[in-house]
Amino acid sequence: MESMVSFVAGKLGELIWKEKELLGGVGDNVKLVETELKRIQCCLKDADSKQRKGDAQAENWLNELREVAYRIEDAIDTFYLQLEDTDQHVDEDNNHGRQKICCCFGKLKNLGQKALNVPGLHNLAIELGDTLKELEEIFKSKDKYGIEPLKEESVRRESVMMPHRRAAYEDVNETEVVGLDDDKNNVLKLLLSHEETPRRTVISILGPGGLGKTTLAQIVYKRSSTSENHFQYHIMLSVSQNYSLIELLRKMLKSEPKNQDVGDLMTELKSFLNEKIRYLIILDDVWEVDLWDKLQHALPDHNNGSRVLITTRDYKVAISANPNMRPYELHLLNNNKSQDLLLRKALPYQTCPTILRDVADQIAIKCKGLPLALIVVGGILKTKNQTRSAWEKVLRTMDWHSDGKGCMDVLAMSYEEMPYYLKACFLYVASFPEDHEISAKCLIKMWIAEGFIPFEDKKTMEETAEDYLEQLFQRSMVQVSSQHSNGSFKYCRVHDLLREFAIHEAGKENFVTVFPKPEGINHSGRVTRRVSLQADCNEFKKCISPNTRSLLWFGQRNNPLYNFSMNNNEFKLLRVVEIVGVSETELMGIDRLIHLKYLAFRNCGRLKLPNVCSLGRLKNLQTLDLRRTLVENGPPTDIWTIEALRHVMWDAMVDSLYFGPPFNAVARNLKTLRWISGVETWHENQLPCLNKLRKLGLDNGCINKPKTINWDVAVHLFKTLSDLLSLGIRGWDIPDEIVYPKAVQNFDNLETLYLEGRWSRNVTLEANNFPPYLVKLTLITPLFEQDPMPQLGKLKSLMKLRLEGTVYCKGGGMICSSGFPVLETLHLSLYKIMSFTVMDGVMPNLKHLTNSGSTELNMPSNLRQFSKYSYL
Repeated sequence: MESMVSFVAGKLGELIWKEKELLGGVGDNVKLVETELKRIQCCLKDADSKQRKGDAQAENWLNELREVAYRIEDAIDTFYLQLEDTDQHVDEDNNHGRQKICCCFGKLKNLGQKALNVPGLHNLAIELGDTLKELEEIFKSKDKYGIEPLKEESVRRESVMMPHRRAAYEDVNETEVVGLDDDKNNVLKLLLSHEETPRRTVISILGPGGLGKTTLAQIVYKRSSTSENHFQYHIMLSVSQNYSLIELLRKMLKSEPKNQDVGDLMTELKSFLNEKIRYLIILDDVWEVDLWDKLQHALPDHNNGSRVLITTRDYKVAISANPNMRPYELHLLNNNKSQDLLLRKALPYQTCPTILRDVADQIAIKCKGLPLALIVVGGILKTKNQTRSAWEKVLRTMDWHSDGKGCMDVLAMSYEEMPYYLKACFLYVASFPEDHEISAKCLIKMWIAEGFIPFEDKKTMEETAEDYLEQLFQRSMVQVSSQHSNGSFKYCRVHDLLREFAIHEAGKENFVTVFPKPEGINHSGRVTRRVSLQADCNEFKKCISPNTRSLLWFGQRNNPLYNFSMNNNEFKLLRVVEIVGVSETELMGIDRLIHLKYLAFRNCGRLKLPNVCSLGRLKNLQTLDLRRTLVENGPPTDIWTIEALRHVMWDAMVDSLYFGPPFNAVARNLKTLRWISGVETWHENQLPCLNKLRKLGLDNGCINKPKTINWDVAVHLFKTLSDLLSLGIRGWDIPDEIVYPKAVQNFDNLETLYLEGRWSRNVTLEANNFPPYLVKLTLITPLFEQDPMPQLGKLKSLMKLRLEGTVYCKGGGMICSSGFPVLETLHLSLYKIMSFTVMDGVMPNLKHLTNSGSTELNMPSNLRQFSKYSYL
């Protein structure tokens, strides 16, 4: 709720800033509503806290506020819509449309209420007036519901009483712990290695909530503190989000100190931990990076084997405490250990009856190896009859919304701790199907289109969004499944329990509605803000309204896409359309969605555009993604008139669709353009508008019907793109200066180079003609007279190399005799090459090797283990 109110308040501020000249007297109402929202914002933490504790009045108060906030957002977007509609109608009759309207608005701005004749302004004024009254009443009613702004000390006192905290750490029953034996031994070895590592060492245990970090810390604390021969001083403390450094220091001194000043307490503690004392201090549940920076000055290093153990969910906390030691990460339990833990909690004093074994196994599997989930569900089963029907009922209702409330509370704690700007980003992951590999770049583009990402000085919105994703990863709210060569996230995913929590929270907030609906969530009578269709279901149509902002559609191949041009204009405020795996789709009325910022149709069979379709009307469109989709009734060449356009992607290998060159000077914000065909029609004077490009892919059309690229224009284009990060070329008769590639040798920032097609056999690759920081190189269907590997081995930054095609080299083989110092991934799919040989000491960092061609591999013993890896 906090994120929603902050978002709407920000939109009101943006409205005042962007349309000050148009609002006239209505601007005062806008400012009043913005002020009222900010007043209410101070009460949201208390209201959320009371709601989670079951306070129905607080829940009703939040529901009322949510509906008003949504109405304000709708009023703003509808105002922009009416403004754009008028704009476009005038454009049809007058080339100076917007300019003429703005001139009229300028004359009206001082006329007070007469300005309400401006299109849409009258409706905006009425709606804001009504909502202002409602917000004032909502703010007054907080006293009746007992909702108060929380002071800093109140927050701290409340955090101590949170149910996940332990009153003591010595009460863990080690015999009941499952799956931590190896972890216990490994951490104990680190703690007790006094002679091997005498320096004071900080060890971090890292993992998401509910994985057993505290339990493991309890075990090693008991083991290491049983004998004074290990540590003469030992203490384990819970830190929490809102820790008090003074209280931590007092507890470490184990007495009531006379001094109350932080500096004096640190001096006293340092004096107490003299050189004769080997100490162990365990700080459980650390959330802030700067805790260790503050505390380390009171913990001396006497080179006697003292240790500090930290448990945390945040990778940044772990690595900042000791950059020289990798955090000890806990992992999910396997199926056998999961069932063992489940049954220990469900049936602590007996063996599981045979009739319940398979049901127990299914329940354990559904818990996905999360110890907390297994413990919670085990507690539920313990209260049930030991009958198959009773356990199967628990299995059917494992949605974490009823009996699983304990697990939800722990997940809710991580969610509530996040800053408001991350909450909306996290809830958005509920839009994706279970176990879906989420493209990080697509997710970031959707966040931007939704308005979740603010403008920041000296940073692009993409960079800010990447920071947000990094923060979610460090908080263990998302998992990174693969990375790009430069270390950025490529794909991410969400643990099923976190996803179910996100779905529940997003449904309660009316943020995202998933279809088919999960059990426990009621959509009746609700108009959803965002729709995610993840299986065949017609129920979603009842929840679509003019206020729906996003439509995400996954894999419904036999279901025609909804008609965007329906008379009721029910999609008029859509910002995001993401369609994946839908066949035979026709986009009726897609060009009416003038609020649309993100339009993607990926892996679709056929996409048909109406005969009369002007995508150029989508003035707010930022991303157009048509990869691996065959488009009919094109081309939408008027997209180059869209000034907001930043990313355009399609696949010319699948589709011979010809968009034409982006010569229009309006398209100056393009950052991604791939794969584009029709370069043979370009002229040098059409290229300056592309100077912001970061990723470029050129294609000379269908691979079976190659055309001739105007390489002179291409070379000239390359020389103007000094900030390009990624370059891809598909073509025939590629000239030597591109293959070398001499044309891009001044690209200091180029990290990825992709060349596919045909070029002269006389080309010999020269390392000094490649960009200096090239990380990833792909060469497909190359023809070389000489072995290229000696030169490629000299590329000092190369981490990924892919060689494919019918290659000819004199001598019949390729030999890597030296170099490749940082290469991690090598993919080979070669023909007409007898052998590929790697000498000892070459490729010392290789981790992945694939060979899907006919070439014999000759590898040193330390690299042979990688040859069994499949495509990466």
